[in-house]
Amino acid sequence: MAEFDHAHFLKTLSSEPGVYRMLDSEEKVIYVGKAKNLKKRVSSYFRSNVTDSKTRVLVSNICGIDITLTNTETEALLLENNLIKKYQPRYNILLRDDKSYPYILLTSHKHPRLAFHRGSRKVKGEYFGPFPSAGAVSESLRLMQKIFPVRQCEDAYYRARSRPCLQYQLKRCSAPCVNKVSDEEYTQQVDYVRKFLTGKSHEVIADLISKMEAASKALHFELAAKIRDQIMLLRKMQEQQSISGNYAEMDVVGFAHLNGLNGIHLLMIRDHKVLGSKTYFPKVPKDSTQEEILTSFLGQYYLAPGATGRIAKEVILPFALEEAPVLSEAMSQISERKVNLKTVTRGERGQYLQLANKNALNSISVKQSTIDSINKRYAQLKATLGLDDINRMECFDISHTMGENTVASCVVFDSQGPNNKEYRRFNVTGITGGDDYAAMEFALNKRYNKLVDEDKIPDVIFIDGGKGQLSRAEQYFETWPHVKMPLLVGVAKGTSRKPGLETLLIDGGRKTIPMDSDAPALHLIQHIRDESHRFAIAGHRNKRQKQRTQSLLEEISGVGSVRRQTLLKFLGGMQGVKAANIDQLKQVPGISPDMAEKIFNHLHDKG
Repeated sequence: MAEFDHAHFLKTLSSEPGVYRMLDSEEKVIYVGKAKNLKKRVSSYFRSNVTDSKTRVLVSNICGIDITLTNTETEALLLENNLIKKYQPRYNILLRDDKSYPYILLTSHKHPRLAFHRGSRKVKGEYFGPFPSAGAVSESLRLMQKIFPVRQCEDAYYRARSRPCLQYQLKRCSAPCVNKVSDEEYTQQVDYVRKFLTGKSHEVIADLISKMEAASKALHFELAAKIRDQIMLLRKMQEQQSISGNYAEMDVVGFAHLNGLNGIHLLMIRDHKVLGSKTYFPKVPKDSTQEEILTSFLGQYYLAPGATGRIAKEVILPFALEEAPVLSEAMSQISERKVNLKTVTRGERGQYLQLANKNALNSISVKQSTIDSINKRYAQLKATLGLDDINRMECFDISHTMGENTVASCVVFDSQGPNNKEYRRFNVTGITGGDDYAAMEFALNKRYNKLVDEDKIPDVIFIDGGKGQLSRAEQYFETWPHVKMPLLVGVAKGTSRKPGLETLLIDGGRKTIPMDSDAPALHLIQHIRDESHRFAIAGHRNKRQKQRTQSLLEEISGVGSVRRQTLLKFLGGMQGVKAANIDQLKQVPGISPDMAEKIFNHLHDKG
């Protein structure tokens, strides 16, 4: 791109509300902003007396600006946050931990199912939440399973049942799959679940008490006792989750800054219950103010696509924000109800705010301690290996059972520790079973043969194994075409295979690196070695299980890969296929009566 002529650009710029995208020399978006008056806001970047170093660095990289006009400032705010999420500009404050919150799903089947859900809402049904973590959803589902006997099984498993499963025996499901409960009674239990999840548990208890009294008067004592137990469990669950406060729905946002780290702690209260909390650590450009950080967080958290369900009626802020009215209007618009942003320091809400701030500060301290520990380990490892810097390390491991289902793993650590997104597994083929040396060469070739980006070349490669694996790795790198050459280190286990007794090998195993068993650098090596081992074993087990699952079906002539997948999917896995009778097998798409009988006889002959 040609040099940006900001003076000419500003002459033609509109004074209406809108969003601006600043581009660098490669036409990459480096900053996204919104303005009530575009001309006034964008002009402020190019003043001669700008003192903010962050703004000066940003302006020095601007080679172009794209503009999108909007009708209102609220529309500009919504568009701004969508574009930040899309482009992840380097000079914006970024909420990196933007995974969707988990929900509880109540499906719209004839016999609805309760289930964990995260992501797009493709399944028809009602969604309750959001919950702060997957663990909170799992715990809620587990508790509700004890109180309301509504099914939580997969649809394929539900369709394949010919008799009640173990959950029915444990009184955690009423077995609608085999008509052990009437549709009316099951629908009533589903309605109780719906009311409970929408905060109407008092209505549920009142209704259950009426049913219990009616059953007692009719001398149906067993039913009355069953309802009594249900009421007791429901009240116990309320006691565990209730708080002493008077606020039904509220988010409390705590903020802390320490040693260059910024932490934002979100405390979620729904239906007079503390639903959970979580601390976020946004990626923050240098010299960003606390107001900028909090404003960006609120916009990206609450105004992201699909975030409607997480917006509380009231959000308590740790300090006043200039853009609070605009944020409030935008949040009200997308949630279709009034949302208030308040700064409160007294009373109950003030106590919650103190708690949120305290948690934010504590989370920063914990994170700082972790960072310090990692830095110490890296510093000692650099000194031990004689390297100026270590920005990237990779470790390879091989896993198999008696030479079968060989899987190689590659895990990646950067300066912050494990980088899970860069982890890779390779299904090893075309070698003699059990030949770990050949498997290692196969993995290295798969990993680096088509490497183009030299920034992805590791500073150190750890090979989990002895001299043989290390020598084969060094042979591979003899024809290495790149300028940067990684240091190869073999990690050989001691005779007792206990941590701390590893031998570090270099130069084809001809030299060893002495290291104390309690050395932080060795702990870092053990960490990356254990990660590669865990990742390889997990891949190997998945491959082995898949092979075992399909092996019996593969033995049946006429049952190809498409039919195998259909059977497994329709009947809920191999256990469902084995448990199915001939009539149930005939219901599977693509399975004829003769084929169903053939499959049934083969599986049961195999015992």
